[in-house]
Amino acid sequence: MKKLLIATHNEGKALEFKALFEDYGVVIETLNDYPELPEIEETGTTFRENAALKAEAIAKLTNQAVISDDSGLSVVALNGAPGVYSARYAGEPANDANNNEKLVKALEKFSREERAARFDCTIAVAVPNEETRFYEGSIEGEILLEPRGSAGFGYDPYFLVPQLSKTTAELTMSEKNIISHRGKAIQKMAKDLPQLLLSLSK
Repeated sequence: MKKLLIATHNEGKALEFKALFEDYGVVIETLNDYPELPEIEETGTTFRENAALKAEAIAKLTNQAVISDDSGLSVVALNGAPGVYSARYAGEPANDANNNEKLVKALEKFSREERAARFDCTIAVAVPNEETRFYEGSIEGEILLEPRGSAGFGYDPYFLVPQLSKTTAELTMSEKNIISHRGKAIQKMAKDLPQLLLSLSK
């Protein structure tokens, strides 16, 4: 059975990858299946650096193919913050509620135009003895001051996609996978799927 390790504890992220690989007989695992692995510190200054750090380190530790993504939210009014610090924007304990509360408070006095924002995602695919592959995606939107929707995770309830008049938390998973930053990166990765599956067979 072919296995692919997604370097995350976030089951929401894992579900998005499972949707891509479910028809190919690939078993998707997460870091929750490997509690003995050390935490890889994301010391990079870009999404690409952080994705590569985690994917390559865990691929080396497990000797198997690993996918890692680093993604985040950049807001115009905050000069690009929280950026690479999106997951721990509010500090410890790092959780969605605290991050969203800090974000909304920071944006209360800004206009709708100034609350323009972008989600970025870089996926790194590390396979032992092969060069790491990278795939990127982004989506433009704006930040609301009140949450809408109950799907998704992270900043989704506050991230409005203007052309849809919906937040990413109001989209079904299939809808989100088409237009989201991670969905677009996954779509690019899908083009290399035959080659990746061949790597899993080695």
